[in-house]
Amino acid sequence: MQKLTRIITLSVALTVVSGCSYVGVYKRDIPQGNLVTEEMVSQLQPGMTREQVTYVMGRPLLEAPFNTREWDYVYRLDKAYAGVEQRRVTLTFDNMGRLVNVEQQGDFSSDLPVSTDTGAGPATETADPITGINAPSQRVPTSENATAP
Repeated sequence: MQKLTRIITLSVALTVVSGCSYVGVYKRDIPQGNLVTEEMVSQLQPGMTREQVTYVMGRPLLEAPFNTREWDYVYRLDKAYAGVEQRRVTLTFDNMGRLVNVEQQGDFSSDLPVSTDTGAGPATETADPITGINAPSQRVPTSENATAP
C-alpha cells in the first residue's frame, strides 16, 4: 500500500512539473504580407500606371473583389516578445488605370527588423532539391535495358 502511494505521488508530481516550464519558450518574429517601407511609398506619384506601381511596390496582397480600382498592401509583424506592428497602404486607381490616391495606415517612420538569416534549412543541407531529399538513385530504363511486355 505504501509503495502504491509513492508511485501515485511520484506520478502526480511528474505530471504537474512537466506541465509547468520555468524556462521560457522560444518565440520568433512572424512577418506576413507585403513588406512596405516609407521609401517605397515616397516613390508613388499620382498618375502612375498599374505597371509602374507594380514595379515599385510589387503585386498587392489584396485586390478588392468588388472594386478592381483599389489595391491593398498590408504588412503585419507579430513581434515575439513585444506586440504587433501593422502597416497598410491602400492605392486607388481611376477608370484609366492611373494612380489617384495613396492612403497610409501605421507607423512608417521606423525601420522594420528584417531577418537576414541565410542559413539553409534542414532539407537543403543534405539533399539537392531537384533530385529529392536523400532519395536513393533510381535507374531509369532505356531502350537498351528495357524488357518488352
